[in-house]
Amino acid sequence: METAEQSATGPVFSVKGLWKVFGPKAEKVPGNKEYQGLSASELRARTGCTAAVRDVSFDVHKGEVFVVMGLSGSGKSTLVRCLTRLIEPTSGSLVMDGEDVRAMDGNRLRELRRHRAAMVFQHFGLLPHRSVLDNIAYGLEIQGVGKLERRARAAQMVEKVGLDGLGERRPRQLSGGQQQRVGLARALAVDPEVLLFDEPFSALDPLIRRDMQEEVIRLHREEGRTMVFITHDLSEALRLGDRIALMRDGEIVQLGTPEEIVAHPADDYVRDFVRDVPREQVISVRRAMRPAVGGEAASGPVLAPGALVSEAIETVVREGGPARVMDGDELLGVVGVEQLLAVVAGLDEEAPAPDGPSRAGSPRARTGGGRE
Repeated sequence: METAEQSATGPVFSVKGLWKVFGPKAEKVPGNKEYQGLSASELRARTGCTAAVRDVSFDVHKGEVFVVMGLSGSGKSTLVRCLTRLIEPTSGSLVMDGEDVRAMDGNRLRELRRHRAAMVFQHFGLLPHRSVLDNIAYGLEIQGVGKLERRARAAQMVEKVGLDGLGERRPRQLSGGQQQRVGLARALAVDPEVLLFDEPFSALDPLIRRDMQEEVIRLHREEGRTMVFITHDLSEALRLGDRIALMRDGEIVQLGTPEEIVAHPADDYVRDFVRDVPREQVISVRRAMRPAVGGEAASGPVLAPGALVSEAIETVVREGGPARVMDGDELLGVVGVEQLLAVVAGLDEEAPAPDGPSRAGSPRARTGGGRE
């Protein structure tokens, strides 16, 4: 759901009909009607080419956490590298802040990578002979920032990502989670407009991974920085994303908020993907409510329309009756045991989506507890 602010400023990234094809005469694949409808294996057999990204379109709005997820080989990592032309797209439109990225010359492209979009990779890529501070300051050094200024800014980033007291250590003296924090701090130090994450936490232990997810959530809450996050982990995508693009064989099969994807999967592939998701922890009461009857409108506990079904279950059980869903002074509906159990059991999936923005409709909607 696009906010008024997003509409006024326009998207940070606007991607239209983007293709990345590997193989002989790759440029002949996009737009060729002969190859339309072919599966990935059929296309390889017919042309010898692999379409890693296949006719993909989406916008990323300012302040949004946009998650691209899919299984290995779905094209998600290729896609994020195309955004800054670390991998050269085969065809399509790629625009950042109204500027054609594909038309950029070498100087403009270097400026984009050094100042406007910073990448955080799965492999930390830290320089082993440099201290934490100097690793964090490396991007600033590439920009030509003086030593005193870049170390001062690096020291601020050390504090921001929770590495206080570790600035003079070498990477080998850090845990995996601490090393990943250095990588995150290095990206933040150049003050980019967009942070691009390519499966940054997949090699970390589960508890450390959760800590790093919390760190990303905290930083986004404090700074509101635009983020594009690549992952193969559905729970991570649901936890971090304002919107999720779910990919398969180079194509986006569904794009929506976490709630939309879980509540209304686009096809059997998506339905299978989200089958084990605890629906009550993703779906809001806005999708579960019914009209009030009798005296229900006048009394009973109150829930905000963005409250999760899990919260509503606790409230309804505790109070022993339906809860009112209120938007300010306006009664939107009520939820009782029957409606809440229908969500948990997945019996609400065929119900039409409600009017108005959903819980995760914008990054602004997620501020103030939407991710907790």
